[in-house]
Amino acid sequence: MTCAPPVIITPEADAWDIDTNAYADCGHFVDWDQFPMKTGPVNSSHIEIPQLQKDLKKMARDGTWGENRALRAQAYNQIIKNINCRIFTPTATVYHDVSERLFGPGGLDDHPLPDFLEGCLMPMYCLNVRGETAVKKILISIGNQYPDITYCPALPAVVALLMHFSEDEAECFERACRLISCTEPHKTYIDQSFVSYEASNMTFGDLAKKYCQAGHKFITTHCENSSEVFSEWLLWIFGDLPFEYAIRVFDVFLLEGNKVLYRVALALIKQYKLHTEYEGQDIKADIQEFVKNISKHVCVDKLLEKAFSIRLFSHKEIWLLNMANRKALSQSGITVVQPRQPAHMSVDITNFSSEIVTAQEMRMVWSWIPERYSLYAPVLLFSTMEHGYSLQRFYSHCEGTEPTVLFIKTTGNEVCGAYLSTDWSERKKCSGQVSSYFGTGECFVFTIRPDVERYEWVVVKKPEMVKTAPPSPRSRPRSYSHGSRLSPTPRRRSLTMTSAPCSPSQSTNFLSVPGEGNPNRLSPFLSVRHFQLPSKTASMFMSGSNQGFIIGGGGGQALNVDADLNVGRTEPCETFDNPPLCEENFHIQHLEVWGCQNS
Repeated sequence: MTCAPPVIITPEADAWDIDTNAYADCGHFVDWDQFPMKTGPVNSSHIEIPQLQKDLKKMARDGTWGENRALRAQAYNQIIKNINCRIFTPTATVYHDVSERLFGPGGLDDHPLPDFLEGCLMPMYCLNVRGETAVKKILISIGNQYPDITYCPALPAVVALLMHFSEDEAECFERACRLISCTEPHKTYIDQSFVSYEASNMTFGDLAKKYCQAGHKFITTHCENSSEVFSEWLLWIFGDLPFEYAIRVFDVFLLEGNKVLYRVALALIKQYKLHTEYEGQDIKADIQEFVKNISKHVCVDKLLEKAFSIRLFSHKEIWLLNMANRKALSQSGITVVQPRQPAHMSVDITNFSSEIVTAQEMRMVWSWIPERYSLYAPVLLFSTMEHGYSLQRFYSHCEGTEPTVLFIKTTGNEVCGAYLSTDWSERKKCSGQVSSYFGTGECFVFTIRPDVERYEWVVVKKPEMVKTAPPSPRSRPRSYSHGSRLSPTPRRRSLTMTSAPCSPSQSTNFLSVPGEGNPNRLSPFLSVRHFQLPSKTASMFMSGSNQGFIIGGGGGQALNVDADLNVGRTEPCETFDNPPLCEENFHIQHLEVWGCQNS
């Protein structure tokens, strides 16, 4: 059994007293003739930085340090010293020893940069020759001290930015090492392997699908290889952003970790979609040019305001998603630097065959599903054309596979469906003919014809719904009654979310957190087992019994299909906040279920 690395816990001081004169000489690595920002003294040489994290975050987000280099340098020093790290994290003293041993009087000539930087961008942010040399020496020394790092494209930019606000090379080295060695739960600063780097790219793609749908749709529509565009997100920040923007992002990044970088990159996509008119050339280069000239479109304060207005979920949820993406990459054989197959290439146009959707339509749906599953090609699990109109055969062919994508073609030639995150065998965990809802917030419903639309979990758009609430008995969907094909109930006049009661004891109408089951089989991102919601209708994802299956609930059901797979009904529902997906009462012409090969 491997023991966890020991952690140094640094006690917090009552307040940080910042002497702005202490770091007055921290800019001697900078070429001031190229430097774009105006700098000057603050009104007072003594500023007290508060202890509370929320107050410190506010100072960083508001740019309190932006007008005084010495203040920012000392603030960086205090922030980084308070990061919990592995006990054997290299220090400034180690750097002096390593530097003397590696370089001596000979300099850098005989020491190439570490292999983990091969092909990586080396932004220097107006450092002078002395500063550039120092950055290279620090990177070589880090390579010497961290032989387990295999790929780290963000490190040169991080070291260069720290170099601006360090008194000497050793101090910059120690600060960079503390970021690398961070052990705080669910908090990451720097990816250190190709798998973790690619997992971060995939995580950004997943977040863009949820929180920047217009920009994501625009990019996937106008680009043959959208994953290649989204994989540039880190370079937009640590490479393309002007220094005055990058350093403001860096201020908050040191306090909050890489969640900040996701926010800013999402805001950049939103601003790109808002301010530019793409003329059909190279969208990857077009975004890069937009980011480089961001000051023409939005000031840094407004960009950060937009970034922090995006209602992302917690560090833990994003960390879980990143871990799932990392696992998927490893299982698919990607461990070293190699090109990842674009998601749309997983759908082979020449060999794809469906009675319901075209290959191009399947590619579009495949671009919507989580990145870790779009690595794999779609495989047909069930088809009414091949297996007949039998609910039991539907279950038997789908069980053991997650996720699945359901397609329905009606006799009116409308096409709709759902992405379902969880194995249908979960329905068996409840006794009786009426099963509980199950699934996770990754589920969504969609229409293909006549219009293309996707409707995700309502909590993605309304994260304020997440509340602290105790577990309660499982909620149950409306069942089919007395053998009838469907048992629709009168629709509410208005579909509004149920409010949380003043105290848990006043009502039992709380979402029940499902049993953990097999954690490897449940999608980790937006999983309801990590949330307590004030309304059971907010998480009615999927349900099945011997009388039919249901997708979505609350005020109606997004899809309700009978046991003969012949008749269905679609209504607005609170789980997905969707309109009817086709004609409300419909007959099924064809039904198909697709899974992910090797998933």
